[in-house]
Amino acid sequence: MHLASILGEPVVDAEEEAFVVFSQAIPSQSLGFIDPKASTLEINVGGHDLTIHQSRGLLESTRKEGTTGAVVWKVTPLFATWISSPNNFLTTTSLLTPTSTVVELGAGVSGIVALALGPQVSLYTTTDQTYVLKLLRQNIAENLNTVFPQSRKGKAKQSDYGNRIKCEALDWETDSVSNLDPVDLVIACDCIYNESLIEPLNSTAAAICRLRASGSSGNSSSSEAKPTLCLIAQQLRSPDVFEAWLKSFCEKFTVWQVPDSLLDAGLREGSGFVVHVGIVK
Repeated sequence: MHLASILGEPVVDAEEEAFVVFSQAIPSQSLGFIDPKASTLEINVGGHDLTIHQSRGLLESTRKEGTTGAVVWKVTPLFATWISSPNNFLTTTSLLTPTSTVVELGAGVSGIVALALGPQVSLYTTTDQTYVLKLLRQNIAENLNTVFPQSRKGKAKQSDYGNRIKCEALDWETDSVSNLDPVDLVIACDCIYNESLIEPLNSTAAAICRLRASGSSGNSSSSEAKPTLCLIAQQLRSPDVFEAWLKSFCEKFTVWQVPDSLLDAGLREGSGFVVHVGIVK
């Protein structure tokens, strides 16, 4: 794989990269929720009209482990539409194919990225802490008919397609990933907002990527030819948190920022969002 031929030169100085990224005009988007007061959102992603349930009560609770996964963030539908597009560079270069497997970290309750990309790959596993899984599974189940091809009877059955999108509990700070199978792609969409979670997130992503690098897939020659990619999308909020995340990420991965020429308009410079790709070192 020669990502440099697709994405250009990798990031060599995280501090300088952070300075350049935050030198752009960044629109004010507050925390980045779409509408935290709505119990249900109607969102179009990749031509599919999705109905997504949120949990305002959970968001406003005092749960000390965090509640931000209870609602939908602005970057999520933009990223989901981009990653599932047939024009996405991962698809056009066959880095992502119908036989690919994907793990998403910090999926939250919405399941939007899974619903957009899941039908295009062989297995998509969403993960998050236990408290979001009930609503995450509900949102995925209720939108299956929309995103999967309909049967002759006009409905996609959970039994037919439910095994293509899985939901699993995974806490970055306490859980091991050793029970997971190697995958082709690790995704994290807007999980970087708290400095204390930077190391757990990046370490978990690196550990999953190393499942293939270690040869645990049973096919070392194939693994060497096609390492697991890590794709991180995020809203630009705090320059200090972003720089801390990027320094940590660059310690563990060879990193590229996805250039504007390969992004949809809603994710390009000036949008307030940024997307990076990493290959574990």
